[in-house]
Amino acid sequence: MIYLDNGATSFPKPKTMIFAMEQCISNYCGNPGRSGHTMSMKTAEGIYNARKSAARFFKVKDPSRIIFTKNTTESLNIGIRGVLRSGDHVVTTAMEHNSVLRPLKELERFGVTCSIVTADEKGRISRQNIERSIKSNTKMIVMTAASNVTGTKMPIKEVGELARTRGLLFLLDGAQGAGNIDIDVEEMCIDMLAVPGHKGLLGPLGTGMLYVRPGVEIDPLIAGGTGTLSKNIAQPKSFPEGFEAGTVNAPAIIGLKESIDYVSKIGSSVIGGYEEELVEYLDENLLNMDFIELYGPKPKEKTGISLINMKGIDSQELTTILNNEYGIAVRGGFHCAGLAHKQIGTWQRGGVRISVGPFNTKKELQILTEALWKINKTYQ
Repeated sequence: MIYLDNGATSFPKPKTMIFAMEQCISNYCGNPGRSGHTMSMKTAEGIYNARKSAARFFKVKDPSRIIFTKNTTESLNIGIRGVLRSGDHVVTTAMEHNSVLRPLKELERFGVTCSIVTADEKGRISRQNIERSIKSNTKMIVMTAASNVTGTKMPIKEVGELARTRGLLFLLDGAQGAGNIDIDVEEMCIDMLAVPGHKGLLGPLGTGMLYVRPGVEIDPLIAGGTGTLSKNIAQPKSFPEGFEAGTVNAPAIIGLKESIDYVSKIGSSVIGGYEEELVEYLDENLLNMDFIELYGPKPKEKTGISLINMKGIDSQELTTILNNEYGIAVRGGFHCAGLAHKQIGTWQRGGVRISVGPFNTKKELQILTEALWKINKTYQ
């Protein structure tokens, strides 16, 4: 199969990651922080090393400020629910994933209000419009690094500097940016960074992280066992244990360490540049097809995503045909981001997302292009 659904999860995975997970499961995999025996301590050491690798990758000074989660959704929920209180106001954008918009919607019941900044037809958000939405009771700006629908890159540093100047918290959803955009939490004035392990970082499913800047007051989302302060029935707020209640997915986290190191050796900017080269090649071919509608900005303004529709064929039907008849994996529909589709004009029909990764080739995109020509000829 030709895999072009890296916006959902990356594939294939580095062999070093798979080997590290197998070694952990087969040879030592004790419960970290719960026992003093050799197996437990070796597992805890592996998790600590993963935390250090993640800290280096995102230029985090204190590795303990990185919390391991099961995905970006959990990370965002901790960052949003753990900070906002009744009377607080939040600024976010219409290009956000539902992992941002739905928690904010839920918090409306508890007195939290939200302003959603609109985008242009290419999915672009301006710093000026975000600034205009700030109110006297605004506490936080939440923004994606890049749209999961169009790939549109957002003005991360500009918005981070705006938030810092205005005394606001800046929570960045790095789901579509970590691994192909250089993210520096210090330089970009990021107070909280939510990322997946399984997308651009090439790690296993079921892994994510949340960075929380020192000084940010935040409550844990889940209460339970931490391996520390066991005599106290109140949930501790110490980092990172107080925010990782219960047994963590140790083999996956240890595997994630290897994936982060793999991406780090290549470089996010190098991977991002290669993916830009791929979508530039793809978009040039797509623009030559009068039966294809291509959405979003130019390749230099987006990550490795091209969103399309074929005239006369439903987006999910096209996805099914590509899978069943040509062995090509893409994603059709609304991508858990309905408002984003509203912004770019695909509210009624959704779209087919083609998302490349570092292991894709131009030859694979040429095969996709030929398949689209054949489908149009067959089904129109």
